[in-house]
Amino acid sequence: MEYLHSPDMSETATTDGPPVRRHPLLVAGERVDTSSGGDLEVRDPARDVVVDVVAQAGAAELEAALVAATAAAEANTWGAVSATDRGRVLRRVADLVRERAEDFAAAEVRTAGHTIADARWEAGAMADVFDYYAGAANKHLGAVVPTPDPGLGLVLRVPVGVCGLVVPWNFPMLIATWKLAPALACGNPVVLKPASLTPVTALMLGEVLVEAGVPGDCVSVLPGPGSSIGEALVCDPRVSKVSFTGDSSTGSHLMARVAPNVSRISLELGGKSAAIVFADADLEAAVEAIPYSVFANAGQDCCARSRLLVERSVHDEVVSAIAARTERLVVGDPTDGSTEVGPMISAAQRGTSLEYLDIARAEGAEVVCGGSTFGPGWYLRPAVVAGADNSMRVAREEIFGPVLTVIPFDGEEDAVRIANDSEYGLSGTLWTRDLGRAVRVGTAVRTGVMSVNTNRSVRTELPFGGFKRSGLGRELGLAALDHYTESKTLFLSAD
Repeated sequence: MEYLHSPDMSETATTDGPPVRRHPLLVAGERVDTSSGGDLEVRDPARDVVVDVVAQAGAAELEAALVAATAAAEANTWGAVSATDRGRVLRRVADLVRERAEDFAAAEVRTAGHTIADARWEAGAMADVFDYYAGAANKHLGAVVPTPDPGLGLVLRVPVGVCGLVVPWNFPMLIATWKLAPALACGNPVVLKPASLTPVTALMLGEVLVEAGVPGDCVSVLPGPGSSIGEALVCDPRVSKVSFTGDSSTGSHLMARVAPNVSRISLELGGKSAAIVFADADLEAAVEAIPYSVFANAGQDCCARSRLLVERSVHDEVVSAIAARTERLVVGDPTDGSTEVGPMISAAQRGTSLEYLDIARAEGAEVVCGGSTFGPGWYLRPAVVAGADNSMRVAREEIFGPVLTVIPFDGEEDAVRIANDSEYGLSGTLWTRDLGRAVRVGTAVRTGVMSVNTNRSVRTELPFGGFKRSGLGRELGLAALDHYTESKTLFLSAD
């Protein structure tokens, strides 16, 4: 694994576990080993052992990062680079990520518990995102607008300024890329705050950005607690744009906190998405796919289709088949290429899922499979809950774990009613062979992303985001570029 400014990075052998890797901070493009915030231990969720130690940012490092980023924004250091040349730099980022894909994947397995197959896919997807925005950098166009006065009305797109980017622990390297790539394509300095549980791949990615040619003063990666470093970053008046991915309660709190600064903010928040199965669907294909839509990454996915709505005439058949398919999922060591579901991120996260299974039983539902634990890491066998209705907590609240709740429905109107009876609206899947139904139901369900006969929610080329308490603003696609630029009107008089 290569690092730019890390002669002091080391591996320390332990007497009872694997070597522990030490990672300095990245402040204005430079690795900083000592910090005012002390050290942060990162644990492997598959073994519950410390595998990495990361220098944790404190107030001094945040101030240094913001001073550098603000100066770069005011001088337009990166924004003055032509969009074409910024695109070339981002393409170099993509190339470096591909060269080091195995290092990124190994770190994601070690610190986030992702299966090695998923982590390798994520590393490739990171490179694809940078490639996409490398090509988009010089295609985010303004406009020439006719006016009654003689002259030219020009609408320009200019960098928004310092961007504070806060990413979660569930897909740390991929979601960081969704924010970094468009922000940098538009010419902005960035300060990235990764989750305390999973900061390592963010630091690796920051190093790649600098090595590829992004000016150092435009790149900082600051691990640390969200309650201190994260909140201080978001609330600083020098930050013009905030992009946050996390839970809905924190998102609404941050909206209130940035209001005094009138900072731009986009939020990708929670979900309780529905997979809707009609009796006319290819049930074999649906049953094969649905478990992966909720149990991938141990259910720790805001897009997880954690509600399964099944037309009553095939409900029992589908429940039985889904339970049987779920029991065949390979749960275990994430470094094994055959593993399909790895551990949960922590004891606390697993404990929350177990609590919800108890709540489901207390509310009268049945756990038809799964729900058992094993170790030494934080493993929970995926669970299917049947006999539920949409009023139950297990159907209404985001669990963020491997728990699928099955609810019957009667006809299209009932399916749409149940799907929309949620405070969330992020993702969803519709299983049907009827094209007309796909259009009717797909457009009626209030969700930001809806797929028909496929699990896949996210595509680099398409906008991604939610309705209601699932957030505001969009990531990915050309739409993301609007969030990282300001519209500026310039009128050239011909008089």
